[in-house]
Amino acid sequence: MPLQYEGIAAEHRAVREACGVFDVSHMGQIETSGPQALELLQRLLSNDVSAIAVGHAWGGAQYSLLCREDAGVLDDVFTYRLEGDRFLTVTNAANHARDLAWFEGHAPEYPGAEVVDRIADYAMLAVQGPLAREIVQAISDSALPERMTAASSRLAGAEVLVCGTGYTGEDGVELLCGPEDAVALWDELLTRGAVPCGLGARDTLRLEVGFHLYGNDLSLDRNPIEAGLGWCCREETGFIGSAAVRSARRSGPPEKLVAFAVEGPGIARPGNLVLGGGVVTSGSLSPCLGVGIGLAYVPAERAVNGTRLEIDVRGKIRTAVVKKKPLYRPVANNG
Repeated sequence: MPLQYEGIAAEHRAVREACGVFDVSHMGQIETSGPQALELLQRLLSNDVSAIAVGHAWGGAQYSLLCREDAGVLDDVFTYRLEGDRFLTVTNAANHARDLAWFEGHAPEYPGAEVVDRIADYAMLAVQGPLAREIVQAISDSALPERMTAASSRLAGAEVLVCGTGYTGEDGVELLCGPEDAVALWDELLTRGAVPCGLGARDTLRLEVGFHLYGNDLSLDRNPIEAGLGWCCREETGFIGSAAVRSARRSGPPEKLVAFAVEGPGIARPGNLVLGGGVVTSGSLSPCLGVGIGLAYVPAERAVNGTRLEIDVRGKIRTAVVKKKPLYRPVANNG
């Protein structure tokens, strides 16, 4: 996927106002199956995997983290329940090999679980925006799955796992299909009005709604409580790192990840220092708000909405204000 096609701002607006499609086939997939698949995933993933529902023709979706014993974050992932004892976990591209090794390294403890690398078996298209479901429904042989669920459908003749998830804050679906079907499916979506979007718009869209990016806002050096992701950690499941997460939750982290908006001109970028302590991890111009926005780790006592921050942007001090997430609330989701 390129940085941009027509331009970041135009692609961003297409997703907010109508429909954009992203080729995210660089993402990885790991399938876990068998009578002990749930036990293995419950050990590996921070959330309560047993809570992922499964129906006759659909399964649930769940966001979670992979952590080390010290609670350093290895990756943030989405897991879909395909059947009662069959799951598909989508990994971040740069972390896929490490994640797979982590799964395979712990699988021998659960002989009734099989771990299979499925990265070569799927292409992945994210169709996002207020018109996304309408466009995809027009080429589907069945009703699209609801948000945070997944189901198999035939789209324009191709067998596709349709997932009610996304990374933009808008409604939409993510489509996992065979690589041989991806080009025709992409072309069909464009014919019906979806706008091709690149990595630049993907970043500005996720930043407006405060979604984390691994390598920027999440890393081995940060734990889930610092990152504001304690909500997807269920220590009672005994996942790897649960004891360290429990300790961090009880003691309170010295720093917390906050969203901010710059007052006046200027855009803070990753690595820019916050005066008095802290560092920017993500930053860009918000096409919808027209100001610089970002995420930063700051001392916990300063992680309060309305707190003013001074950020050193290449030698110029820019004032920013800590804001509640999402910084931008999509119109369709205002209710």
